[in-house]
Amino acid sequence: MNRLALAHLPTPLQKPERLARALGIDLWIKRDDMTGGPEAGNKIRKLEFLLAAAVAEGADTVITCGGLQSNHARATALAAASLGLGAVLFLRTSDPDLDPAKAPLEGNVLLDRLVGAEIRLITPATYRERNAVMAAAAAELRAAGKRPYVIPEGGSNGLGSLGYVECMAEVRRQLDQGLAGGERFDAIVHACGSGGTAAGVVLGAAAHDVAPQVWAMAVCDDAATFEQIIARIVGESRAIDASLTGAATLHVNDRSKGPAYAVSTAEQRKGIIDAARLSGLIFDPVYTGKAFDGLTRLAKSELSGARVLFLHTGGLPGLLAQGSAFSGEIG
Repeated sequence: MNRLALAHLPTPLQKPERLARALGIDLWIKRDDMTGGPEAGNKIRKLEFLLAAAVAEGADTVITCGGLQSNHARATALAAASLGLGAVLFLRTSDPDLDPAKAPLEGNVLLDRLVGAEIRLITPATYRERNAVMAAAAAELRAAGKRPYVIPEGGSNGLGSLGYVECMAEVRRQLDQGLAGGERFDAIVHACGSGGTAAGVVLGAAAHDVAPQVWAMAVCDDAATFEQIIARIVGESRAIDASLTGAATLHVNDRSKGPAYAVSTAEQRKGIIDAARLSGLIFDPVYTGKAFDGLTRLAKSELSGARVLFLHTGGLPGLLAQGSAFSGEIG
């Protein structure tokens, strides 16, 4: 199937020694925050497949959605610009003023605007109907003579999740080269916001003998919701690639999702700071910071003493848009 070369691969496998000792586990980091420059993060792996499909269909515009500071929307807009495609982004906001010109020029929104993406702000209620909203926008663009291609929230469908099947193949090649000790991991831990990364990881971890279990740390919603979403995407991926018959054991953990999507606790922000000072790794309060909080808890319980691969999915621009949230924790 078609795949574009958008990401800087392979991303490193690194062991943060002091952080690993502090957690009491054999911790390794898959640096998918290094898949590119401003477009970096886990989404670009999915977009290699999704944008390849868009190009193959002759699309001239992509449509997608996310929160106001969506990493996925930003990665889509930047990657689309690199291919000469337009981008329409439906971004969720709780601000009653839906004038996109008034969206704060910071973080991901600034990057979206720099590459000329069209931003359409929508309310949380409208966002619940996002698939219908994007379908209507696609019809609108077709009526105007455009050729749109719709990418779902997070790039999370069967095609997009193949990016993380391939990521697990990449990890296996690194292990076979003797990196990270050469042995498979006991578990993989990562943030989960739309389910596509988790679907690809459970399929790829089994297909390439990377780890027997995967912990998807929910950053919103609950475990039951994500279990259903991930199962659906796994089925879609298998319909595309029938060789993906196995799957690692999936644990969806929602104990570190915090008060709401993109809202972190003081403890989670302290964990981000502690990790940065012990390792130089920068996590964000929306995704990786919550996943790391979950890993910290697991290191004291189910994963005590384990050999763990933490998938760093990026999110730096979103962190930079939340600087004021850290004013009480940074000393």
